[in-house]
Amino acid sequence: MDTLNSCITEYLEHCEYRKRLDRKTLKAYRTDLKQYELFCSKATDYTAKDIVDSFITDLHKNYKAKTVKRKIASLKAFFRFLEYKEQLNENPFPKIDIRFREPKLLPKTIPFHSIQTLLSTLYTHKEQAASECQLRCCIRDIAVIELLFATGMRISELCSLKPSDIDLENNSILIYGKGSKERILQLGNQDVINALNIYRETYKSEIASCGYFFVNRLHHKLSDQSVRFMINHYAELAGISQHITPHMFRHSFATLLLEQDVDIRYIQRMLGHSSISTTEIYTHVSNTKQKDILVHKHPRNLMEVNKG
Repeated sequence: MDTLNSCITEYLEHCEYRKRLDRKTLKAYRTDLKQYELFCSKATDYTAKDIVDSFITDLHKNYKAKTVKRKIASLKAFFRFLEYKEQLNENPFPKIDIRFREPKLLPKTIPFHSIQTLLSTLYTHKEQAASECQLRCCIRDIAVIELLFATGMRISELCSLKPSDIDLENNSILIYGKGSKERILQLGNQDVINALNIYRETYKSEIASCGYFFVNRLHHKLSDQSVRFMINHYAELAGISQHITPHMFRHSFATLLLEQDVDIRYIQRMLGHSSISTTEIYTHVSNTKQKDILVHKHPRNLMEVNKG
């Protein structure tokens, strides 16, 4: 039998080049499998049922349910690969009970009035900018936060946007989601469209040299961490005590649209959900219907934002 280390290396190469999984998924697989390798350092047979079972028990002792679920899924996929490569006499997973109760956590959202206050603070800060550098930063920050709320996209999706993904002639955005799945969303609010147009014009040369739509001060791709810092900064300026994360804009997008009586199937399509729990009621939604929803139903249309 090949060593565990060589099998993990072969599997990760298979995931990268054959399955073409994204960078974050590969990183998670590598972390989880290296953890299993460390756990098996003194084991004579890393495929033995009792070893796998002990590892899972150890995970439950040290991690929250969501993390345990991911790590088990990583290991289970790895064993399926070994089975496929005929490097495994018997897969232990069918004989291991991996079911467990997960806590039902409600997604944290940002209240409507807090989003309105945050956006007003952004626009006021732009009007009061004391320097050209500060003004440029505000223009970018407005575009980022307006887009997060306008589309409900993931922060990783936003930071990975290329200039060609933003079509401001037809006011649509091509988003590359999890599992290399694409979706197109329409922009229905004129303030959001204006913010993106002003940003694109202001950062034209930086965007061209960077290759990504959103750039930082060093003219490199804007990072997830930079957006988190940006949101925290403006939330503090706005006097919002609630800790706000980029993903909360996604939850708020979905929740507020539901409150506007938008069919949940349309929202699932817009969010790019693909898990079993969300695909059970998933149906095809035309881009025309999406545009109608985001033009007429999006709560941004109801906001009175003070722009200075």
